[in-house]
Amino acid sequence: MGSRSRKRRRIVTGDALFTPREIPAAEATRPKRLRGQAAEDAARAELRPLAEGERPRAVTAAAIVATVAVPANLLASVIARDPTAAQTRFTIIQCLVLAVAAFGLWRSRYWAVLGFQILLALTCVIGAGMIALASNVLGAIVGLVLLVAAGTLFWFLVRAMARIQMPRRPGA
Repeated sequence: MGSRSRKRRRIVTGDALFTPREIPAAEATRPKRLRGQAAEDAARAELRPLAEGERPRAVTAAAIVATVAVPANLLASVIARDPTAAQTRFTIIQCLVLAVAAFGLWRSRYWAVLGFQILLALTCVIGAGMIALASNVLGAIVGLVLLVAAGTLFWFLVRAMARIQMPRRPGA
């Protein structure tokens, strides 16, 4: 049976004296990883608020994606062979939501980034479902591309959203 004690101690083995591995000086002086509230405070201290008229690159990319998606959805609806009235209404509502999101993203509004992240999260779920239910390789590749693209944009929008909601510092 093993020893129940987890304390470091010297172990005598035959003629030799065995001591557990000592911690190298480089590891001992390395700062410990921050956790919890300390990590959050350190991350907030690194952020700098947006300057007047500044827009993060991720928000600009999201605004362009939303803007391009509006005519793409309309074109896909027109090309559809026999769209029903319900599909047409859904396409119109979807295009209106994307247009409002594109306008809000272009003006770096927090609500627009948050709303677009919800749409990206739903797109990630759809992409994962496409991968899981793919009946051929092309379907799995399309789902993977959709998942990776939406997930990447979502990831970069998180930091941009934090900078958008930061209060303006006096004198900045």
